[in-house]
Amino acid sequence: MSPRSQSVNEELRRRSRERLLQATVDLVGERGYEATTLADIADRAGSARGLVSYYFPGKRYLLQSAVHRLMHRTLTAAMEREPRTDDGQELLARAIDAILGLAADHPVLMRTHMAGILQEQGFVQCPEQQQLARVLRSAVERYGSPDPDTDYPLLRAQLMGTVFAQLLPGAPMPHARLRAELFQRYGLDWSLGAPPADGTDKTEGTDRAGGTDPAATSPR
Repeated sequence: MSPRSQSVNEELRRRSRERLLQATVDLVGERGYEATTLADIADRAGSARGLVSYYFPGKRYLLQSAVHRLMHRTLTAAMEREPRTDDGQELLARAIDAILGLAADHPVLMRTHMAGILQEQGFVQCPEQQQLARVLRSAVERYGSPDPDTDYPLLRAQLMGTVFAQLLPGAPMPHARLRAELFQRYGLDWSLGAPPADGTDKTEGTDRAGGTDPAATSPR
């Protein structure tokens, strides 16, 4: 039997890593961070325990990588869904709604992720985070930002703050209100992206005739 080629081995490693990341998302979402062990993750992924340590230097790093992968995949799917579009405002609206939607759909996971970022280890710039950054930055560029180097990290910070406010235990802010604040800041019409299913329009009373002037509202 001939040995596997390098490309086959790389694909097997990629799939193994992906299974571990998905298992982390599933288990932390079901049980919480403290109740999930690396052995649990390996078992759920159908992998040897040693592979977890081989691919990831620690549990916190693994969690951040897993959440960044989920965010990257969700954001990409939102921006590429049908009907396809090149409209910069629609793409930015989709990006915002994708991230806020994750906080609504995966509250335990996203709350744990945000808490981890605030700890000493801080923000992990793993390969998954870099993929996420490229997609989110592209939304800023296609929106028409004259200075993506400034506007991309600002949007990222605003999204993180909005997710935090949405998930704050005991005092969460309504999804629609937070969405309205971001949409108004970037001059996005409420109907863009994925508006709340109940049809609530939190932008009533603002100047929405043709949308707000992005130059007047976006942080540039």
